[in-house]
Amino acid sequence: MGVGLETARAILERAVGDRICPAAVGEVGESDGCLWRQAFGRLTFDQTAAAAGDDTIFDLASLTKPIATTSVILRLVARGALSFDETLSTLFEDWRGKDREPATVQDLLEHAAGLAARLVDPPPLTRREFEHDISTLKLEYPPRTKSIYSDLGFILLGFIADNRGGGSLAQQFDDIRIRVALSQGEAADPAKAGASGALQFGASAAVRARVAPTMPEAADPRRGRRLVGEVHDDYAAALGGVAGHAGLFGDVTGVSAFARAVLRAARGDETIGEPLSPALVERMTMKTTVPGSSRALGWDTMLPTSSCGTELSPAAFGHVGFTGTSVWIDPILDRYFVLLTNRACGGGTLDQMREVRRAFHNALAKL
Repeated sequence: MGVGLETARAILERAVGDRICPAAVGEVGESDGCLWRQAFGRLTFDQTAAAAGDDTIFDLASLTKPIATTSVILRLVARGALSFDETLSTLFEDWRGKDREPATVQDLLEHAAGLAARLVDPPPLTRREFEHDISTLKLEYPPRTKSIYSDLGFILLGFIADNRGGGSLAQQFDDIRIRVALSQGEAADPAKAGASGALQFGASAAVRARVAPTMPEAADPRRGRRLVGEVHDDYAAALGGVAGHAGLFGDVTGVSAFARAVLRAARGDETIGEPLSPALVERMTMKTTVPGSSRALGWDTMLPTSSCGTELSPAAFGHVGFTGTSVWIDPILDRYFVLLTNRACGGGTLDQMREVRRAFHNALAKL
């Protein structure tokens, strides 16, 4: 185990030293628990900034898609409140036209509904405007003929969860998070207690000192100031910080607990319950039949070119976040890998972060 860990440590130390990210926290574990965890760097590049630690909370960005939104949608399907093959025209009044009629909930989950990645114009001001603009946006391709990674599709999934779930997306995910925490003997509400184990939409004032900041993008009206506990994504910010594509915050303990629960379910553990039952996780991680796509339901699957490197098994699945976060899970190897950084705080490029991820996973895959 020693050589792999030494290499992984060196990779993350170098990522901080090369200013690819100010802070990084890595963990690798198995079904029974954590095998290694370590924090690197400081919350910002300022030399006076607090050191990163196990309890540092990161903006998880697009990890919201598989961890929160997909989980909530799967639970709605399991409870009969929604179906994968339900067409979007039955869910959104503005989703009209022959080219759009075939698109389904499953297509949104697999990034195959025909939607572009983002809107052309700046984000709308209200949920109703988002719904209208996305539902009437010209499709990039006929549904299920290919896949384009789309924040817009997951924004719609967040709206579907709100409409069908009897509570907000955040409330529904919190129910799931508590179930996961209790299934592993952990505190149900560690964030309020000020301890590690955070995984929720937004970051309260009580935990802001633990949050790794980000910096807004150039087109964001918030540019010029650090975001601490405010969601980095401008679409999610326009939606009040809770959206289907972004808005989740968490520390390594909270994210790893969820990843470990998914791993256990993928390996047949029945104790966690919906939506992390073995049957639902198997369905969730089934690779799409869309031509040329590696997507599953909300998750991505392993390719030699993936951010998980080349050493995981073909059964591996995972996701990344724009801010510098990633989770990969391999049921064959009985491993989960969590890497949380705030690259989006004046750090390196997406390509540099991708290479850090690949090296990190390759170093730890054979532990």
